[in-house]
Amino acid sequence: MRIIGVIPSRWGSTRFPGKSLYPICGKPLVQWVVESVKRARLLDEVIVATDDERIAAAVQGFAKVAMTRPDHPSGTDRVAEAANPQDEDIVINIQGDEPLINPDLIDALAARMKADPGWAMATAACPIRNTRDLEARTVVKVVLDKDGGALYFSRLPIPCRRDGDPDLASGLYLRHLGIYAYRGAFLKRLVKEKPCALETTECLEQLRALYLGGRIAVIQTEELGVGVDTPEDVAVVEAIIRKQTL
Repeated sequence: MRIIGVIPSRWGSTRFPGKSLYPICGKPLVQWVVESVKRARLLDEVIVATDDERIAAAVQGFAKVAMTRPDHPSGTDRVAEAANPQDEDIVINIQGDEPLINPDLIDALAARMKADPGWAMATAACPIRNTRDLEARTVVKVVLDKDGGALYFSRLPIPCRRDGDPDLASGLYLRHLGIYAYRGAFLKRLVKEKPCALETTECLEQLRALYLGGRIAVIQTEELGVGVDTPEDVAVVEAIIRKQTL
């Protein structure tokens, strides 16, 4: 069994084209991501998956690169092609725009998958701390079962408190974070299946896994993480990096 970390990296971001190679404190964004991911102790291999020759050329100096097809419908498909896993492998899909990703979270996902072969996938969530995030459709929510597995993901506020305002101190309201670990066999099945109606309605790919009966473990963390979605986010990340290196 291998544990493979895959970082999808595209050029054509809608809000920030070319952001993978945008310099942050003197290094391209994707290099910061790779360096953070390589600090995870349980990964056997780290791969940057891209369909862009510019990104591939830049990354070859510090990471393994997998050139993938340009027509993949999702990042999951790109990850599956890059990892080419055996059934027993664990593949961790790590967002390519989070230069400060915590390697301990990556290790926690890998450890949960290793400890219980009944999990088809694992992901992460953090507490929702304000009503604005709870109501925002750009913030994905997840509710859990007694074992810490995902019952459902939604863009709407869940669970719905019938009587009164949501109790954000209850621990029931969780924000889903976009990092995934997959069992190799389930990842291969997932990308072969067509999107289900729940997935297309909510525009949430992880609902396909639940629809197929896959159990998804959810690791809870206090850290929301800092992503680079727009050029304005670069200054925020650089300020954090400078503070950490003082």
